[in-house]
This record gives sequence, C-alpha cells and structure tokens, in this order.
Amino acid sequence: MAVVTPWEVKGTIDYDKLIKEFGLQPLGELPPAFHEQLLFRRKIIYAHRDFNHILDAVQKKKPFVMMTGLMPSGKFHFGHKMVADQMIFYQHLGARVYIAVADIEAYTSRDTNMGKLWETAINEYLTNYVALGLDLKKCDFYFQSKRSPDSKKANAYYSLAMMLAAHATFNEFRAVYGEITPGKMISSLLQGSDMLHPQLPEFEGKPLPTVIPVGSDQDPHIRLARDVAQRIKAFKLMPIGATYHMFLPGLKGGKMSSSDPTSYIALTDSPEEAALKIKKYAFSGGQSTVEEHRKKGGNPDVDVSFQMLRYGLEPDDEKLANIRYGLEPDDEKLANISKEYRSGKLLTGELKQILIDKITAFLKKHQEQRRKAEREVEAFIRGQAL
Repeated sequence: MAVVTPWEVKGTIDYDKLIKEFGLQPLGELPPAFHEQLLFRRKIIYAHRDFNHILDAVQKKKPFVMMTGLMPSGKFHFGHKMVADQMIFYQHLGARVYIAVADIEAYTSRDTNMGKLWETAINEYLTNYVALGLDLKKCDFYFQSKRSPDSKKANAYYSLAMMLAAHATFNEFRAVYGEITPGKMISSLLQGSDMLHPQLPEFEGKPLPTVIPVGSDQDPHIRLARDVAQRIKAFKLMPIGATYHMFLPGLKGGKMSSSDPTSYIALTDSPEEAALKIKKYAFSGGQSTVEEHRKKGGNPDVDVSFQMLRYGLEPDDEKLANIRYGLEPDDEKLANISKEYRSGKLLTGELKQILIDKITAFLKKHQEQRRKAEREVEAFIRGQAL
C-alpha cells in the first residue's frame, strides 16, 4: 500500500491516483520555453495548482515569484537537486526567487544547535545552489529566525505569520500535523508567511503570481496556506500556485532520506564514493542471473540507475527517451538504453557503469564549480550581515 504524507513516502506511487485524491490538475501542453527543462519535458513534473498564472506571466514577460524552502539537515543530494534545477530554470524565465531556510522548524523538530543549522544551510545548500547556476543577485535568501535587517520587511513577514493564526483552525492543523504542539503551530504559521509574504507591499510591492515546486508529500502544507490566504482580508493575495514532481527513488528504492547516507548520493561525495554506493546499494531491475537476464530482460521502470539517468544525469533525450514517459518518438539514445535493458542485451552491471560514468563526470565538474561558489557565497553572506 502506497503512503504519501509530509513525513512518510513508501510503496509504489500511482501518480494518476494522487492527482485525483489530492485534487490536482495534470499538466497540459506547455509553451516551448518549458521544453528546455527536462523535468517538464520528461513529465517528471506532472501536476499543478493554479500554474496558469505563471504561464501567463512567462508568455507576457510579466514579473512573477518562485518560492521554495529548505530544511537545513543532512547532506545536499540528488533529490534536492531537482528543486534547485527548477529554481535556476525559473530565474532564466525572469522569476524573482525566494529561498526560506526553515531553521525555526528545524530547531523545534530536529536540532536545537542553531549555529549548526545555519552552517548546513550555507555550506550544503546555498553553495550547491550557486555551483549549479543560481544567481544570488536575483534571489532573496533568508532564515526564518532572521528575516531581514530591514525592519519594515521583517515586521511585515512576522506580522503576517501571526495574523494568519486568526484564520486557521485546530482541525486544519490536526489534519496536516497530527499531534499539535506549539512548535508545530509556529512552524506552520511561519511556513504560510514564507509562501505568501512576497506579495506584500514591503517585498514585491504588489500581489504577484507565485509558484512553489514540491513533491506530492508536501501538498498538505500548500493546501493549508492556500485556504488560510483566502480568508485573510487584510491583504489582497493571489492564490499560491504549485507544481508537483515525481519522487527520485533512493538508491535502495523508496524515497531518498537525508538520515540514511546509503540511500542517496550527495553532491559532495567523491566520484569514488558515488561509484561504490551505486555498485553496492543501487536497486536493480534486472534478473538474478546473467542467463535469466539475457532471456527475460530487465525493468528500467524500477531500476534506480536508469531512473537517475532519466531524472537528469543523462540530459540528452536522445539517449534516454521512452514513449511511456511522454517524450518525443524520435528521441532515441535513452530509448536505446531502455530498449536494450528490457531486451536483456544490456546487463545490470553495464547499466550501473553508464550511471557511474555520468555521475563521475558530473561530480568532478560540479565540485570544481563548488570551490568557485564558496567564495561567492562567503561574500554574499558578509553583505547580508547574517
């Protein structure tokens, strides 16, 4: 049985069923600009809420906001990279990017060492964002515990969080968080303010279309913020938009977990560490023996190595394309990998080696970019007086 909640994702996910259960809208035909992002092109981003406002803004070259948050715990891995890729893509489309570090939420639920939380947010997340291509000049990066040195902005952000409390109910909190604690309530209200405050006069000056890219497990938070925003009359707020991406499976299957280093490859892992993890832990869709595999073939739909290629480590559709993933019929190169694996011509070890070669090249280049990004981030943090 599949489970998809803010705290647990397990089982085989039926995304069509999630669309119906959560009341999402499937993504229809998108403007050509969105085909440049493989997560859209490959239908890995599969559903939305109120995304039409964003499409309209992009087509008419009007301003819009992309907002996201990060939990400063554990290593930055390839599951996190999916959101970073979307941040950078939206920047290229003209978005103002807001990035909230959920240090208050982490403090109340995970780790009371605030210094360690800040260090993780900067060294693991922000540095990787910049190395991947994030332009710090076009984003607003902040901590929940210290919104802004500008008192008007800080007051507006915290006031909105407290005012949202008057428009939420205990039943809503219970539906999302189960047991209600003061820490969970404060975190929820701050999270609502994170999503909504870019529309305040002190920030973007007026209500703007806002999109938040999430996995389906985070939809309850989106729904709560959308519902509460409709009730607050002190501000005119546009409905929050959201897109929903499929889950990149962990190395051993299931969702990647920051608490289990054997379930993910971090962007700071050495190529040798990454190769060892793939060889030792990457779940295979192949058969138990070479002879059986040659006869029956493998299943790329469940094979973690193939899925990591599909989610971005093989950016060339011609190497990875597969009609059932909604790609173009003339995209042949990835289709060939899939076809050869299904036929049994390509063995599991050979498929893993394809991934190892790709991830080795990526990590070497990325970690070189990280060294350059460290200096940029250091100057940025000094300038923010954090």
